[in-house]
Amino acid sequence: MRPAIPFSLMLSAVIAAAPAIAPAQDAATDANTNIASVNGQDYSLDLFRIFYTQRMQESGAQNTPAFQEQAFNEFLSMVVAAQEGEKRELADNAEVKTALELQRMMILSNAALQSMGNDSPPTEDELKEAYDKFKEQAKRTEYKARHILVDDKAKAEDLIKKLDASKGKDFDKLARENSLGPTAEKGGDLGWFDARQMVKPFSDAVGTLEVGSFTEQPVQTQFGWHVILLEDTRTAEPPSFEEAKPNLENAVKRQKIADELNTLRENAKVDLNQDVVKLKEPTEEAPASKD
Repeated sequence: MRPAIPFSLMLSAVIAAAPAIAPAQDAATDANTNIASVNGQDYSLDLFRIFYTQRMQESGAQNTPAFQEQAFNEFLSMVVAAQEGEKRELADNAEVKTALELQRMMILSNAALQSMGNDSPPTEDELKEAYDKFKEQAKRTEYKARHILVDDKAKAEDLIKKLDASKGKDFDKLARENSLGPTAEKGGDLGWFDARQMVKPFSDAVGTLEVGSFTEQPVQTQFGWHVILLEDTRTAEPPSFEEAKPNLENAVKRQKIADELNTLRENAKVDLNQDVVKLKEPTEEAPASKD
């Protein structure tokens, strides 16, 4: 009988023969290619590729020889554990049967959704319509502002009095001398930002200012008390159609799949076991179905 090859040596041989295990090279020739035989049972290269791809996605790892080795050892551990489960006849266990059926359904469901998406790729007209909606939603005002952050309301009020006296000309100087945090050395300069990037009291205050004006009252946030000077505003430009196209394709495809899935659900005949599933009473907002 030929002695069993240690896993680490098997892996080295596989990597030496085929450094890129995961990507398929030729589906026609790979269909009957095995990656290993464990205790007399063959395991296909395609089976390992699916396992490997899932592990890469779960871990966010790169396709490197080191990760190939780690994944292959995990695969072999899974194989021998699964074989032990077969020996123990655990496939006949009720909970295991249910879990296997759930996995089968999940895999079929994902495959069906992918197939549905491939059946009707987004048309150019659909993408342009989606882009028009995106442009409308992407319109937003960006602000260029400075702030002085202090930990005391009275100090903020005193700084506002000084700014009133200088008509705001001393803002840079007062920020450098008094402001807390990393923007102090830049005179409180926050650069350009979308109001959604700021905490609500701050963004609300910025939205009420005219260009060149500062807050007449200190603005409190969880960081302390702010005095804010609005220097400029601009309308943010959305990405071009070509730049947005990859994301639009994904979004339109997802929507088409969701629409088809909703149609399937609406047409499905569902008989609920009401001893298990308790239905809510219909309300005015959600009237009972007429079906």
